[in-house]
Amino acid sequence: MKVTKDQIVSFMQEQAYKPMTYKELEKHFGVGRADDFKEFIKLLNQLEESGDVVRGANDRYGVPERMNLVKGRLQAHAKGFAFLIPEDREHPDVYINANDLHTAMNNDIVFVRITAKSQGGGRLEGEVVKIIARANTQIVGVFQGMETYAFVIADDKRLARDIFIPQQAFNGAVTGQKVVVRIVNYPEGRSAAEGEVIEILGHKDDPGVDILAIVRKHQLPEVFPEDVMAEADAVPDRISEEEIVSQRRRDLRGKRIVTIDGEDAKDLDDAVNVEVLENGNVRLGVHIADVSYYVREGSALDTEAYNRGCSVYLTDRVIPMLPHRLSNGICSLNPQVDRLTMSCEMEFDADLKVVSHDVFTSVIRTSERMTYKNVRLLLTGEAEPELVERYAYLMEDFKRMEALAARLRSRRMKRGAIDFDFEESKILVDEDGKPTDIVKRERSVAEMMIEEFMLAANETVAEHFTWLKVPFLYRIHEDPDAEKLMNFMEFVTTFGYTMKGGKGGAIHARSLQNLLEEIKDTPEETVISKVMLRSMKQARYDSQSLGHFGLAAEFYSHFTSPIRRYPDLVIHRVIREVLENGGTLPDDRHEYLASRMNDIAQQSSERERIAVDAERETEALKKAQYMLDKIGEEFEGIISSVTGFGMFIELDNTVEGLIRLSDLTDDYYNHHEQQHALIGERTSKMFRIGDSVKVRVVRVNMDEHTVDFELVDMKPRKEGVFPRRAGGGGGKFKGAGGFKGFRGGKGATGKGGADRGRDKGKDKDKGKDKGTDKGKSGTGRHEKGKGGYVAVGTGESAAPEGIRGRKRGRGNGAAAAGEAAPQRVEGGGATDDAGGAKARRKKSSGDDAPWWDKKRGKKGRAGGGTLSEGGSLSERLAAVGAGRTDSGSGRRAAKGRGGIALGGGGGEAAPDLGAAPAERGGVDWASGVNALAKGGKKRRR
Repeated sequence: MKVTKDQIVSFMQEQAYKPMTYKELEKHFGVGRADDFKEFIKLLNQLEESGDVVRGANDRYGVPERMNLVKGRLQAHAKGFAFLIPEDREHPDVYINANDLHTAMNNDIVFVRITAKSQGGGRLEGEVVKIIARANTQIVGVFQGMETYAFVIADDKRLARDIFIPQQAFNGAVTGQKVVVRIVNYPEGRSAAEGEVIEILGHKDDPGVDILAIVRKHQLPEVFPEDVMAEADAVPDRISEEEIVSQRRRDLRGKRIVTIDGEDAKDLDDAVNVEVLENGNVRLGVHIADVSYYVREGSALDTEAYNRGCSVYLTDRVIPMLPHRLSNGICSLNPQVDRLTMSCEMEFDADLKVVSHDVFTSVIRTSERMTYKNVRLLLTGEAEPELVERYAYLMEDFKRMEALAARLRSRRMKRGAIDFDFEESKILVDEDGKPTDIVKRERSVAEMMIEEFMLAANETVAEHFTWLKVPFLYRIHEDPDAEKLMNFMEFVTTFGYTMKGGKGGAIHARSLQNLLEEIKDTPEETVISKVMLRSMKQARYDSQSLGHFGLAAEFYSHFTSPIRRYPDLVIHRVIREVLENGGTLPDDRHEYLASRMNDIAQQSSERERIAVDAERETEALKKAQYMLDKIGEEFEGIISSVTGFGMFIELDNTVEGLIRLSDLTDDYYNHHEQQHALIGERTSKMFRIGDSVKVRVVRVNMDEHTVDFELVDMKPRKEGVFPRRAGGGGGKFKGAGGFKGFRGGKGATGKGGADRGRDKGKDKDKGKDKGTDKGKSGTGRHEKGKGGYVAVGTGESAAPEGIRGRKRGRGNGAAAAGEAAPQRVEGGGATDDAGGAKARRKKSSGDDAPWWDKKRGKKGRAGGGTLSEGGSLSERLAAVGAGRTDSGSGRRAAKGRGGIALGGGGGEAAPDLGAAPAERGGVDWASGVNALAKGGKKRRR
């Protein structure tokens, strides 16, 4: 009898099942013949390797969920700890201490055993028991050579250990070069990973190497394979009349259709037209490049597009999803040439109701290639006479477009769509990639027009195919976590605003939009908008139509950018098949496509996150590089976030930097979490989120891509005013970090005060840690204050990307006894846990102790900086005189126990909103709805 995978798994999932050996399973399934037995054992091994079943220490098999194991992807943090993102989306995330990772690395697929639960089961802690699949095969970093061996210090700080390189694997690399390393042996026990150099990118300070390193780090493919290029070269560069006739395409070449894009755009994938019908209604036509006609399912082009997922727009380059011959050639809707398109026409009546719509294949010939700038000048009356004369025949069309877009936007706002209006910037670079300026983007009437038209088409297409009940891909944005929204509602009350919940305390998107309108043009507008954004979930792709919270849309898909997004390409194929089969699909195709959609949705979402990470990292790098020659200069800025270790300031040019708590020398300041403020003890001076300040640039860290500021005219702290004792005492005084009673708003350090002396500092200060735990936050500087050392550092600019918190962590920036565990934050949003990783698993110090101390309390186990005891191999070798002594100190500081920081250029993660990018060729899309769509980056929606 031949046994299938489903039979084995289903049997093990039965309530009465008890773990069996392979012999017992063989007997149960009646496996008789030798060939069947071999296949049976092979199937068991495959199921074990894939993680569908688990083989225990006693060689008995069972399914993970019945053995207290959770399967998922590991999301590590630079501080050393990690979270498990379970495969089961209903399962809560699991916090994993650095000591419980057991050689697992960021993004590995692992099994985790739950070891502790909070009351109510909301927060979980676990340890890795098995690594199912390794995610990291190549590492990018800086080569640090010794005589007979070397280390590579990974650029990705989430990889907390250096890579050991034996002498025979140097392959010509020398100290200071950026290299790509292939991992030969993964970490085992206390041994670090071992690798070999496979590519030398150049010295870390050479022009262009910085961005190239980011490209390699995220393994973004720069070159297309030969078979892909061969297929692209075989595509004709002209459209024959026979093609148009044979495909029965609707001929729209007689209509006035235009593209409206950025000035440097080359891949034009959407065109529009608006016309008034005889009955007085208005017809909007949205015409999208028919890429699916040229990129056929299963072809080399299709496979490569699936693997890439989307185009990636970095500061000085674009990594396209499709070869330029297609994206900038036959698929680009260039002016005055025939192009094959997929069209969606919508007829609006006087009340803006869509009374009819049609989705069909077509052929168009665009009249003009318009730019946002020229359309804006024409509509605002600022255009030069020559420009007015040239486009006079289109002026009535543009006015109709403006009027229709305004009404569409008004309708969208009334139904409760959220429209953020962040100021965005573009980084200008010279030929060597050095940033020369940071300029603000303008969100003009022209950008808004295209935005509204793309949104309308996406919604119409999504609704049409939802009702047809065919396999499809949707862009969904789930409702925010209720607890996060409650925290946000509490936050806005500190500014004097109130929000009302609906039934059961739920918040409708309309309430959030009403608040955005209320804070328009106020000093706190940017700050409240960003905190709101951080409280939301990320948009993603799904095979089910689950609605879009941010757009207040019941149906939404991605239809408008098949040149740069794979999901758009997929649904174009579905549309074509449905049209060719009279509005339905054959049963076999329906079944096949339905089986593929979940996989495509997950792959597309993951590739989008990688693109966003690369884009944000590139932006942070270039902003820090831009500020290098600005040290000593003064700027006006606003406080964008406040933490227990300082406050982040955003300049007018969107650069963000940190003012450390130790640099506020005119008083001792306490962090009040609920008020998002630092308040001086003696003067009661308050620094609150949203306040305007004048700052001076004092430091730029190119390794961490961070900027440090100081307040202009900051007076020195008066000495001897308040008696203090290091690490405790001090009377009733609620002093700065390291003194008894220091509380970050809700009491981050607990009753025991700071962790006195348990963690003897290894930093240059060499002092005993009588004040706060010398938690190596960020750059790990320790500055001596009255009565002890205070850990200060840049930390991370934001919580790890893609992190979903169940509860906001609380902390004051010191890794102190009894502080709360860091919580995952959806989409890399801010967390107030400045005290990130657990300082030390010591016994509970009372009711304020964290939940895992009450459960486990393993005395003396260090937390934070390293994956296992002894630190990285380089650190242990250095300790006995054989390792690096002059490198990596900055990294070790950055890996410490200081916690998660806010701001610093990391930006907030965003739920994604809307239509296809309107700004082309790597130029960012304006903000607005798009800010929600992708966190203030190019339009991803």
